Amino acid sequence: MKTQCDCPGGQERLARARRAFLLAAGGSAAATAMPQAWAQVSVGESSVARNLVPAEQLEQAGAQQYGQLIEQARAKKALAGPNDPQLKRLRAIAQRIIPFAPQWNARAAQWKWEVNLIGSKQINAFCMPGGKIAFFTGILDQLKLTDDEVAMVMGHEVAHALREHAREQMAKKTGTGLALSIGAQLLGLGQLGDLAARGATQLLSLQFSRSDESDADLVGLELAARAGFDPRASVTLWEKMGKVAGDGSSMSFLSTHPSGPDRIAKLQANVPRVMGLYEAARPR
Repeated sequence: MKTQCDCPGGQERLARARRAFLLAAGGSAAATAMPQAWAQVSVGESSVARNLVPAEQLEQAGAQQYGQLIEQARAKKALAGPNDPQLKRLRAIAQRIIPFAPQWNARAAQWKWEVNLIGSKQINAFCMPGGKIAFFTGILDQLKLTDDEVAMVMGHEVAHALREHAREQMAKKTGTGLALSIGAQLLGLGQLGDLAARGATQLLSLQFSRSDESDADLVGLELAARAGFDPRASVTLWEKMGKVAGDGSSMSFLSTHPSGPDRIAKLQANVPRVMGLYEAARPR
């Protein structure tokens, strides 16, 4: 396989591109290094595998798919307007959680956060890379969530984005082929839109590992507690999830976020760790 570039200045260009690729991966790794000393919950370091996928490109892919989803909802008249009470509620909760996001990922300070509500019976919610949050009305209406429980869902989904679980899963799923594709784009040998298009079609269908789910539970628990939401709501949330899991309704959320006694037990064990944060932050 030919690896040399015979074009004028090719060697220098190749060296510059390689340096740029390594700096992009290294910079992304530094941005997500977590200062464990201040964290009240105990989670491991993010996987180094994620560094095969530059964070900025995945965030662009997330923004692309999110925009498409919002436009589709708008076309179907399923997108909540700015004066919708439930959307106002979601955005108010997000405004309290988001300021604590950069503690877990420095890139989050530069994200263009969005929060939208889509009319659908699906019990679902997500946060794409780059801070693109969406809730479906089904999760609010069918589970009759309190503000504290909404904050636990939102904290969990935001934690997936902050801990870059989608980036890690994409790196593992597509492996070296994706890394080589990114390298080719940095060399000017491929189309920049190709990666974004491929990534955008995969982001919503990615399934996180059991470890990722536990990680997001705990980081989300702390995010919500720091924002002044009662961490005990994490337990009542998953108790509600467990009750509706067997009714056969559109349970997109539970298909990727299984409920169970082990999950609840781990949350119960960690609630005392963050109660002090909640007590210090909760509205008086």
